[in-house]
Amino acid sequence: MIPSRPWALFLDVDGTLLDISETPGGVTVPPGLTATLETVWHGLHGALAFVSGRTIADLDRLFAPLRLPAGGQHGSEIRLAPEAPVASLATAPIRESLRRQVAAVAAAFPGAEVEDKGRTIAVHYRRAPGAAEPLTQNLRRIVEANETPLILTHGRKVLELRDAGHSKATAVHEFMRQPVFEGRVPLFVGDDVTDEDGFRAVEQYGGTALAVGTVHRPRRATAFAGPADVRSWVTHLSKTLTGGVETCRI
Repeated sequence: MIPSRPWALFLDVDGTLLDISETPGGVTVPPGLTATLETVWHGLHGALAFVSGRTIADLDRLFAPLRLPAGGQHGSEIRLAPEAPVASLATAPIRESLRRQVAAVAAAFPGAEVEDKGRTIAVHYRRAPGAAEPLTQNLRRIVEANETPLILTHGRKVLELRDAGHSKATAVHEFMRQPVFEGRVPLFVGDDVTDEDGFRAVEQYGGTALAVGTVHRPRRATAFAGPADVRSWVTHLSKTLTGGVETCRI
C-alpha cells in the first residue's frame, strides 16, 4: 500500500520504466509515457525524480520535452529541479589510459559494447555470450592496477566502472534534503543490483523499495513482474493523482 501521507517517487529507467534493449541506444519510450510521467510529477507537486545509470542529458533526450529532477550516472551528476542546471559532482578522474585499457579488453569479446558516459564507463555484454566471467576478471585487474577510488559494479549484462563515493543512495539523500521532497515518504522503483543502494536509502526515511523482476532480487519480494507492469502502475497513479489523492495500491 502506498502511504496515505505525502510521498515521493524515485524511478530507475532501464529495466524498470523501459524495456531492456540489446544496446543502450536501442531503448524506446512507449507512446503516452512521457505525458503520464508529467501528470504524476504535477500530482506529486514535483516530488518525482529519475535515478539512473544514464546521463541526465540522455534522460532528457529519451523523455523530451519532459525534464524531471534527475540523478544520473549513479549519483555522480544531479539536477534538483527541472529548471535547475545539472551539477557534476566531484569524482575520481577516469584517465585516457584507463579508457584505452577498457576498450582493449572489450574488443576481445565480439559483441561487447563500451559506453563511455564521461564520469562512468560501462561495458555491455548482452550480445557477447560467455563474456561475463573473463570480462569481470580483466576489468577488475584494470581497476586494481590503476589505484583509483573506482569500483566495478555488476548489472544486467553490464559491468561498470564508477566512483565509489557516489551511488543511487547519495542521489536519494540529496533529493530528500530539498523542500519539494523533504518530509515525504519515499518510494524507489528499480530492477537491478545498483538499485539496492536506492532501496536502502528510501528505507532509512521509512519508505518502500519496489523491486521489478526477480533476477537480481533474491532477498526482496517482487512488486512488479517487469517494465510493462510498472508502466501500468504509473498510468494508474496518474489517474489517481489527477483526482487529488496520493494513495494507490500496488
